[in-house]
Amino acid sequence: MPSAVAAIAAAPSDEALAHFEARLRFETDCWDTHESLSNGADDFVLLDVRAPALFEAGHVPGAINLPHGKMTERRMAKWSEDTLFVVYCAGPHCNGANKAAVRLARMGRPVKEMIGGVTGWIDEGFALTDPVR
Repeated sequence: MPSAVAAIAAAPSDEALAHFEARLRFETDCWDTHESLSNGADDFVLLDVRAPALFEAGHVPGAINLPHGKMTERRMAKWSEDTLFVVYCAGPHCNGANKAAVRLARMGRPVKEMIGGVTGWIDEGFALTDPVR
């Protein structure tokens, strides 16, 4: 009798390749985001889509606070149409980043989710900004 892992056969390699390559087009992780920001990358805008009070309590350095409900065509017009946005929220238990990604994609904007959000950032050992006082 196969284990719970092997009970459902793995996808053929060509399907697995397509799946995992596609995921990288939609997601980035905390490590790559931190590395990019640390090296002065300016080819994306990092958006913290949590409520302003949570943002002020500590956020990923370099992030801009813009909750998904505040993302309008007018507000997004300050960035060029080809600007890549990386969105994050509290963590895997929060769907705010998904909602933000949907909103941006509907506007025709390039977008990726930083998987893990604030929880993942902290789990990687990276610091948040100090709370605003």
